[in-house]
Amino acid sequence: MATKNHILQLYRRSLKLSLDWAVHRHLWRGQAVYIRSLFEANKQVTQRGQQKELIAQTEEILERWKHPDPYRPPTAPGGSKYERNLPVHTTEPPPPMHL
Repeated sequence: MATKNHILQLYRRSLKLSLDWAVHRHLWRGQAVYIRSLFEANKQVTQRGQQKELIAQTEEILERWKHPDPYRPPTAPGGSKYERNLPVHTTEPPPPMHL
């Protein structure tokens, strides 16, 4: 049972990690479906040794693909300043136009 919980945690971490890298939600959706297919492909593995090997490989991949500046909700401590997928607000005046 602990293995099932660990696998669910890995799946959730995989989805969150891909969301850190995705610029738009519609792009992330395709990645999420692909991640789901990878987990579904190994669903039938029942041997303990193979399960441990797959878990170790998944954790290695997640560590390698970790985002250097992950997204955090603006309301969270140390959260991102701006909402995801919105343009950054600028306070600079527009550049002069020469007509």
